[in-house]
Amino acid sequence: MEKAKFDGFINRYNLGGEVESVMVKSEASNLSVRMISDDKTLLGDVTVTGSDFPEGEFGIYTTSQLKGLLSVLDNTIKVEEVTGALKFSDKGTKMQYMLAAPSVIPAVPDLKALPPFNVDITLDNEFVNKFIKSKGALADADTFTFECKGGKGEIILGYSSINSNRISISVDCKCEGDVAPIAFSAKYLKAILLANKGSSTSSLQISSQGLSKVAFTEGEYVSNYYLVEIK
Repeated sequence: MEKAKFDGFINRYNLGGEVESVMVKSEASNLSVRMISDDKTLLGDVTVTGSDFPEGEFGIYTTSQLKGLLSVLDNTIKVEEVTGALKFSDKGTKMQYMLAAPSVIPAVPDLKALPPFNVDITLDNEFVNKFIKSKGALADADTFTFECKGGKGEIILGYSSINSNRISISVDCKCEGDVAPIAFSAKYLKAILLANKGSSTSSLQISSQGLSKVAFTEGEYVSNYYLVEIK
């Protein structure tokens, strides 16, 4: 297995350290994971096809530690399941990562009935780069706010009902009428955009009922993230 493929899978769910504990499922040459953040405002799933990985479900408790162990290996690796652990090796080096019991991994609820999404925003490279820079400039901005008036949509960092330091980014969007300001986590969106930068297909959908979906497809990777409204 190419280590770069596994690294890409990890980076898409770990989101720069925002999600550490997950159950990884391997089935029919596909790796998949469902995740939830500690504060329960981010959920998601990531899948990569064509992986050479032992079949089963594996509890990863501390992803950052797994990433550190993998960093010592060359790019072509072999992955084996041993009792209570995964063993990774290249031509001259072996390393072992101890697995966690499913009971200590946060349970991810099923999203059975998604609300209708009444906003569809184009995520092009210009927006991605601008949002990442804007979040860096306003590091204390916990949320990004979307609003649409007269068919013109904006994503705002630092939004407030009173005067404030803020950055407003015009976005190419399709909205069903005017949309009142609705806010979601800015740090999670930044982490999501960084982890999926350069994806060939990407979109951001928002429901006025309090949920947004960020979706990406890039080669063998498919990533979906759901952000819960922050009030």
